[in-house]
Amino acid sequence: MTMDPALLHPESLTAKAPDVYDVKFTTTKGDFVVRVNRAWAPMGADRFYNLVMHHFYDDASFFRVLSGFVVQFGLSAYPQVSSVWQTAAIKDDRVTQSNRPGTITFATAGPNTRTTQIFINLGNNASLDSMGFAPFGTVTSGMDVVQKLYSGYGEGAPTGRGPNQGLIGQQGKAYLDKNYPNLDSIKTATVVSPAAGGAAPAKP
Repeated sequence: MTMDPALLHPESLTAKAPDVYDVKFTTTKGDFVVRVNRAWAPMGADRFYNLVMHHFYDDASFFRVLSGFVVQFGLSAYPQVSSVWQTAAIKDDRVTQSNRPGTITFATAGPNTRTTQIFINLGNNASLDSMGFAPFGTVTSGMDVVQKLYSGYGEGAPTGRGPNQGLIGQQGKAYLDKNYPNLDSIKTATVVSPAAGGAAPAKP
């Protein structure tokens, strides 16, 4: 696996996303597709677009999988990448959609702290709406794959026996492969529609 050097410069990754675009995730359990609607959460949609276009999520693990709640990912396989994105926060979007099953949302650590971590809602998590968690897209195919991602480690440290997010950031995928070998991971995440770098074709 190789790292896109552009990922070391978060300030340069500011492309505006298409109004609607699809991202295909190829994982160790199979494929799923996410459709992003920029109108739902423009800043989140733009951040996700830039990260995917530069292969941030490739080789990243689904490190927090809680059945009936969420699948969380978005810490880089490379410690040097995690380090520079740790403080590259974007402002909050207004919550326009509910955190219903299949929606995808940035994780936060409080107001205006969204960086790279994302979760897919496995259950009806409408209680998150009033806490500022703004969905920006939804899984349109392969939700059965998302439901099958390995969840045996449960909640992360220190409250559970799952991975420690701080150590993932410091040591990358090597930490997870050594200590949590059953975790599923992303092989590639790719913008598949509209074509990368171009607008959607005009309708006749």
